Formats: sequence, structure tokens, C-alpha cells
Amino acid sequence: MRLLRPRFLLPLAVVLAATATLALAQPAPRTVPDTLNRIRTAKEIRVAFSGDSLPFSHVAANGEPAGFAIDLCRRVIADIGRTLALPELQTRWIVGSAAERVAMVAGGKADLDCANTTASLSRMREVDFSALVFVDSGGLMVKADAATRRLADLAGKNIGVLAGTTTEARLDALLKQTQTNARVTRLNEGGEGIAMLESGSLDAFAGDKIKLIGLAAQGKDPQALALLPEDLSYEPLAFALPRDDSAFRLEVDRALSRIYASGEIERIFDRWLGRLGRPSGLLAALYLLHVIPE
Repeated sequence: MRLLRPRFLLPLAVVLAATATLALAQPAPRTVPDTLNRIRTAKEIRVAFSGDSLPFSHVAANGEPAGFAIDLCRRVIADIGRTLALPELQTRWIVGSAAERVAMVAGGKADLDCANTTASLSRMREVDFSALVFVDSGGLMVKADAATRRLADLAGKNIGVLAGTTTEARLDALLKQTQTNARVTRLNEGGEGIAMLESGSLDAFAGDKIKLIGLAAQGKDPQALALLPEDLSYEPLAFALPRDDSAFRLEVDRALSRIYASGEIERIFDRWLGRLGRPSGLLAALYLLHVIPE
């Protein structure tokens, strides 16, 4: 009996050729970073940090990095050194803005970002993040004698914000949402924003509230500035890490878990943030929830 050949069946050679073409057209597999091996080989860890984000991360008078995030990061680095059997592990500190630090980690120029970087879904396209290290909110710093009490009062005014930050994105969205016609000046350094606010070039300066308090403390007259109570955004802070490197992220999170479990986080908090009071209930819960058993 002669079998009928369905018209929709393609010759085998055509199917194989098409399959081969599709296989060749597939993108090359993503290279998975091996940060721990790089650190072990180089005997050096490269850390991006902020030079002007007191009390989280700044350059101290002696020229060395200092701050809440820096102290926390030094403990993490010490743990990584012990894991890799590198007691003399060197740290190369690289200063940069929020956008620059994320780009450094994403581009393989830094192994870790230790500052006040907000973990966000958009940034997770480029980098991974450690367990959370702090929770803050975005706010507005104004002159204490100004009539400004909330964002809506800044219609027709000039608001400064650091470029490339989550606060910048949230500020733009809120101004559009509330139809507040304010001018936004995008800056690269926090100190510049405080100086412009003091001189009257800015009517308000937007940023993470704790950072704004730290910047104001370094201004000409901290008492002449005031932080508005209104929250512009929720800012969960974490250390940025190379994407898809689960082994390195595990070591960083293991170190943070140990710091939280031992109570050492309280001593670091007291040193840099104690003058602002005790950790909030939310922050205390955050540290408790990030204690992971071995």
C-alpha cells in the first residue's frame, strides 16, 4: 500500500538546516562572574563607596572611608578574608556617585558597593543586592525660616536632587502626579546641594533623610536648615553585588547575618546614628529577620 505524504511536511534536510540556523542565531550564554576566585587570586577586594554621604559613607579628615556602611562593610570584608584564608586581604576603595557605583559593580570594576544605595527592581536588571542593611525614606531639606511645609508648597520653586538616585525618579513622579510645577536641578554632589540651599539658589534639597541630616551637619549653620516631616519615598538600603554570583552573595549575606545575630550592628548604629535615637521598630525587625541559621 502506498502511503500518502502530507503536503505540510517539510523535507528533513530543510528542517535540519532551519534548526541549525536558529541555533547559530541564539545569543551567547551570559558569563557568570566568579568574584570569590578573583578576590582570592588578586588578594584584593574592590569596594565602591560614596565620598559625601555622612553618616553612611564619606571621606574622613584622614582621607580614609568612614561611616555606618563602611564599618559594616569592613566586618563583611574581614569575614570574606577568613573564608578565603586571606588574613592580609587588601581593600581598594573607589569613590563614586550612586549611579557610578552601580555601574562599577555591573561592569566588573568593583566587587561590592558599600554606601547608602537603595535596592530597587530597576537596578536589579544590572546588579544583585545583599540582605538589607538599613531602611530610610526620601525627604526634603529646606531653610528653617521658609514657609514650605510640604512638596506642594514648592510650586514655582527650585528643588535640587542628586542625579541617578531613586529619590530623583520618585521626585519626578510625584511632581507629575500632583501637578506641582517646580523646577528640578540635578546635582552630582550632596555638599553642592546644601551649599546651594544655604545661598538661596535652591528652595529645597531632596534626598534620603539620614543623608540630608548628615549633610546639613556639615553646613555653615545646621540650625538654619530643617527637614520636612513628609516622606517622599521608601528607601531600602543594601550592598550592590555582581549579578548572578550566588556564591559571593552567600558570603556577604552570611557575614551580615552574623553581625546582626551578635548584636554588633547595635554598636555600629550607636557610633554613627546614636545621636538620632534608638533604631526604630521597623529597623530592629529588619535586622532580626535577616538573622539566618547556618
